[in-house]
Amino acid sequence: MIASKTLTLLCPLLLVGCTLGPDYHAAPDSTLQGTAFQRQVPGTRANTPHVAEWWLALNDPLLNELIDSSLRNSPDLHAAAARLRQARAGLSEKRSDLLPKSSATAAALYTGSGDKNTDATHLYLSGFDASWELDIFGGGRRAVEAASAEADAVQADLADAHVQLAAEVGQAYVGLRDQQQRLHIARESEALERQLLDFTEQRLAQGTASELDRERIATQVETTRAASIALELDVIESLDELAVLSGLPPGALNTRLQQQTALPVLPVTVNIGDPAHLLQQRPDIRAAERRLASSTAQIGERKAAAFPKVSLFGSLSFSASEPGHLLRKDNLSALGVPYLQWNWLDFGRVQAQVTQAEAGRDEALANYRSSVLSALRDADVALARYGNERQRRSTLGRVESSAVRASQLTDQRYRAGTSSVLDWLDAERTRYRAEQDRVHSDGQLIKDYIALQKSLGLGWRTLPARHCCET
Repeated sequence: MIASKTLTLLCPLLLVGCTLGPDYHAAPDSTLQGTAFQRQVPGTRANTPHVAEWWLALNDPLLNELIDSSLRNSPDLHAAAARLRQARAGLSEKRSDLLPKSSATAAALYTGSGDKNTDATHLYLSGFDASWELDIFGGGRRAVEAASAEADAVQADLADAHVQLAAEVGQAYVGLRDQQQRLHIARESEALERQLLDFTEQRLAQGTASELDRERIATQVETTRAASIALELDVIESLDELAVLSGLPPGALNTRLQQQTALPVLPVTVNIGDPAHLLQQRPDIRAAERRLASSTAQIGERKAAAFPKVSLFGSLSFSASEPGHLLRKDNLSALGVPYLQWNWLDFGRVQAQVTQAEAGRDEALANYRSSVLSALRDADVALARYGNERQRRSTLGRVESSAVRASQLTDQRYRAGTSSVLDWLDAERTRYRAEQDRVHSDGQLIKDYIALQKSLGLGWRTLPARHCCET
């Protein structure tokens, strides 16, 4: 009778069950709608770019293979995927907390003594219990909301790890091809200088050149050789870096990558979208926004702790002295009762937890705004660097053409005896430096392109977490 009255009193609470705490409303910066990047440069356009696989536009099959390998095998991505599985499991646990809990018990008891004249007692028990905490004030629903947002944030972290890794592999690969080309130029220059050194020694033997001329050219030969040695070390380091990024031991890619090939080819135009799309596609911004949502939901979860908790408890049990009589109707006992718990005298503990949650929400909001500003700055700087390097590359191309032509003319004049060794050395140094600078600028321009893709948040895939861990 009492239980019936209690349930009658609880019905209105169940019908008007509320969810405490502030509701989260995503608030992207509306001032960015319809605006363009401040430093949009020639060669870029405001079309929205595709999120994944920017590297395909570089038309380098080996680069595509390296990035695919790294996305499959990288230990860092494996760790990020494991964190995502943890977050999803945590979400499942929170959802399960909203459902009834049940358990089953069974026991067989025996009492007696060593006296044969004393009867032994047997008792067999079995029971089923169930309880359900009613989420009247929405604390459980807020916990699910917070866990769901956190799982989304961790998934965005995984996407951001894709972005970072793809860009790192791309830049390391371009750096390797740049170093190999500059090493090739250095070796060709060294060979040319050694030829001229032999020619000068012949002239010295004939008395038409001086010892000083020979030493000056010999110095230039050794200087170029020293540059080649430094570039050889750079190539080794880049090969090992690419192997590790691909989840392989150092040296595993030496055979496949040690052959010099041309740099990847840049697309004629680059799609960059606009700031509003940037906020939607950068994984780190999405992660910060989801953590803001999670922190907001935690406020309601903490507030609900200040209100009564109502649970429904039910139990069915059987007891009998014989196993075969255990499930008889007359051996059944049942219990059903509502249970109220209210820690109303907590001396401000719940309020302190609410204050902590509100402070956490404010911190998450500040982190989100910081992520937005950092993203806009990254894109602005990347666009500026890409545009400036395009101009620099054009200038260096003209410098190289003039330097090569001047070097050829000076070489002809020196061999004909109408130009000094100092003129030849000056023209050779200028040509060598111009070729090195132009090749390095070619590589830097592609690196700036990759950095631009990274700043736009491109290079992630909407795939299940387990996919990136398959080998």
